[in-house]
Amino acid sequence: MDSSKRRFFIALLPPQEIQDYANEVKQIFVDRFNSRAALKSPPHVTLQPPFEWANAELLQLSDSLGQFARSRSPVPMTLAGFGAFVPRVVYINVLRTADLLEVQAALLAHTEATLGIVDAVAKTRPFAPHMTVGFRDLTKANFRTAWAEFQHQSYDAAFTIDRLTLLIHTGQRWIVDQEFAFEG
Repeated sequence: MDSSKRRFFIALLPPQEIQDYANEVKQIFVDRFNSRAALKSPPHVTLQPPFEWANAELLQLSDSLGQFARSRSPVPMTLAGFGAFVPRVVYINVLRTADLLEVQAALLAHTEATLGIVDAVAKTRPFAPHMTVGFRDLTKANFRTAWAEFQHQSYDAAFTIDRLTLLIHTGQRWIVDQEFAFEG
């Protein structure tokens, strides 16, 4: 990647107690299923998948995301058990509510219109909100074992997210770069 650019993505991060629970589950995937990839980012629901952005234009990115967030109301979110994308991903299931679908679609339209960020995959695949706990480095055999254990586990939580989060890749992991309060 060009050193004049960095990788970012835009997400909703749940409250700290939900992040703590998701991180505990991620640690189970490390300890029992040899899957560490999910530890490379805080627990989140991706709204805008990773994209490259020029360092010289970071203020434009921040201004645009701030403008978007100020016009939006906080987003209710409900978690309900676990789900999977066979054969490699296990996640905490996030219900596809109208509020969540609307904020994701509005953000994609906003970033495309104001920043020229276009995610071709997002245009062809329906939004599937989720919070990954095991993925990519999960072998098919370990996936089957993990999914057999988690598919019937219950975990329910409901909360409201009051900010949009921009994450940046350090070269090793994703960290929070900036947060933008929903003020609408």
